[in-house]
Amino acid sequence: MKTLFSIAAAALILLPGNVAAQAKRENATATIGGKTVSISYTGPSVRGRKVFTPAGPIAKDPNYPVWRAGADTSTTLHTETDLTIGGLAVPKGDYSMYVNLKDVENWELIINKQTGQWGLTYDQTQDLGRVKMKMAKPAAPVEVLKYTITGSGKSGKITLEWENYSGSVDIAAK
Repeated sequence: MKTLFSIAAAALILLPGNVAAQAKRENATATIGGKTVSISYTGPSVRGRKVFTPAGPIAKDPNYPVWRAGADTSTTLHTETDLTIGGLAVPKGDYSMYVNLKDVENWELIINKQTGQWGLTYDQTQDLGRVKMKMAKPAAPVEVLKYTITGSGKSGKITLEWENYSGSVDIAAK
């Protein structure tokens, strides 16, 4: 009986569509101002859903319209240098990132001082600040959520893409 239970549990974990079996932590990294800037996140898949609608999966999060901007544990930003993110002064260190989707066509990036929490745990009193993101439509639908950090020298850009949306914000080393 114990063996049968173990086999059944393993099968459930490996079934297609099981979020726990498919989700893995990703990293986006760049050198800005000679120092490392990185984002660690888990990228959920669209899987045929309309993600950014009032009936979509994001709207079911308890902090909606604030979204964890990823899946599972909170999306984190690590910077080895003081940055300006969309005009917001961000001292070197570690932060969590969220996105305010109150207006799904005009995202607002939230930099939060709390780290290490599950993605659905959001404390607004820990916000370092919020900045507007520049919105665009990706060339093709993006199945798995993706962050990129691009740049050279002292400046760059953070971009978040998923489904039919792309939001970006300029960054610069101080």
